[in-house]
Amino acid sequence: MKKKVLGLVLAAVMAVGVVGCGNSASSEPNILKTAASFAYASLDVHKEYYGWYTSIYGVSEALFKMDENMNAAPCLAEDAKADGSVWTITLKDGVAFSNGTPLTADMVIRNLQRVAEVNERFAYVADFKMTAVDDKTIEIDTGDVYPTLRNELASPEFGMVDLDATTDFDNDPVCTGPFVISKFQPEGDVEVTKNTNYWGGDVKLDGAIFYYMQEDDPKLLAMQSGEIDCYNSVSSAALTVYESEPDKYNVVSIPGARLQYYILNENTLDASVREAINLTVDKEKIASYLSGTVSAAVGPFNTNAAYGKVTVPAVDTAKAKELLESDGYTLGSDGFYEKDGQKLTISIKYYAARSLDTLALLIQEQLKEIGIDSVLGVEEDPDATYIANSDFDLALYCMIADKSGDPLYFIESTLKDGAYYDCGGFNDDHCEELINQLKFETDTAKRAELANEIVQIAIDDNAFGYVGLFNNTTVLRKGVSGFAENIPFDFYGIDAETTIE
Repeated sequence: MKKKVLGLVLAAVMAVGVVGCGNSASSEPNILKTAASFAYASLDVHKEYYGWYTSIYGVSEALFKMDENMNAAPCLAEDAKADGSVWTITLKDGVAFSNGTPLTADMVIRNLQRVAEVNERFAYVADFKMTAVDDKTIEIDTGDVYPTLRNELASPEFGMVDLDATTDFDNDPVCTGPFVISKFQPEGDVEVTKNTNYWGGDVKLDGAIFYYMQEDDPKLLAMQSGEIDCYNSVSSAALTVYESEPDKYNVVSIPGARLQYYILNENTLDASVREAINLTVDKEKIASYLSGTVSAAVGPFNTNAAYGKVTVPAVDTAKAKELLESDGYTLGSDGFYEKDGQKLTISIKYYAARSLDTLALLIQEQLKEIGIDSVLGVEEDPDATYIANSDFDLALYCMIADKSGDPLYFIESTLKDGAYYDCGGFNDDHCEELINQLKFETDTAKRAELANEIVQIAIDDNAFGYVGLFNNTTVLRKGVSGFAENIPFDFYGIDAETTIE
């Protein structure tokens, strides 16, 4: 596969002198060509994370869709309203599958039941009582108050499939999106064509080709030669090239939802040391070193979100040293602090992905400058090692902090007592009370207020350090737009409005 794609790239490079940019390599003027970093063996919308890619391909749609402001906006559903534990969901008029069959409330329920059956991450849906009130209205009784249901129904794994007409879920699902699969190579290239029965109106593209290309260099070559029109997850090296030619390329970079952060072990580090570390780690310098691939984080969430309004102290290395010395640490002849005859040396654990190896070296160097020594330890599987056994002073990790436009997932995963990522000893009774309130709070503004208070407690306790949010960086040839370049989530790509001028 890689040889095939590289052959296409080299051919395009040789032909660059006689062809124009854009879609000249295709006989169809309205076929978008792009690169996909991942390719999977199946198109089954409901299984694993396959629905992320059927969503990117413009094939599947869920009841709601996350928008630029990280809100769950209407898609197949017009609205969802809660009365206690009962949600009422109303479908839009005229929604139909690509074969023309209308989407009904009964089919929605059957889809949700299938997701619960085949995807263990959504098994909890099986506990909901779901009723079709009429063809367009669904009632879902979640048992307990469940304020995040609307957001969760925006997850692409909840894409609607015609369960009666689909005979091959792995290769040819019948969905509602503006495109249909025309060619699918498992773990390879994917081609789609316009859904001529699209319920949402006119589809501007005639189709699209997603070339499976993992490596960064072939993508750069393909973009420069005109073999592809756009792609996302642009590397820092390629970003420099594109930004140097603004007449050819449009680069859109926005903070995404994937967070780099570290956990400080309260069982092994004094409060003064934890505070000194957080006053020393310079997120802006780290973001600058990583050349535009990340934006410096304040808290775990995008600052544009209502629940991303927290504050952190400015970098202050003089104050960091003062804190250590007030706590009895003295600077030794080797330039490192010591106390009671022992040098202040911390263990930094990390895994070599998502730039965490670079991050570990940068943090080590910054701490060294104020007199804190450190030893780096790399693990292949952090979840089976330092996250599981708390064998660290500072643990680096990376995860999607905001997967559905709501703060509860990350907060429960990291700050709730006994949570999986609560492995550094953080425990606060007031924080626990607020998390329990957040779990059941239905007012959006109040949820944001609670989330900000919860995260601020952890920041003030110096339990964590939120370093960077990976940027969603997309490059588009001039005249190309609508490749989800302004949406901070990883699971959108082409839609009915994607265009090539």
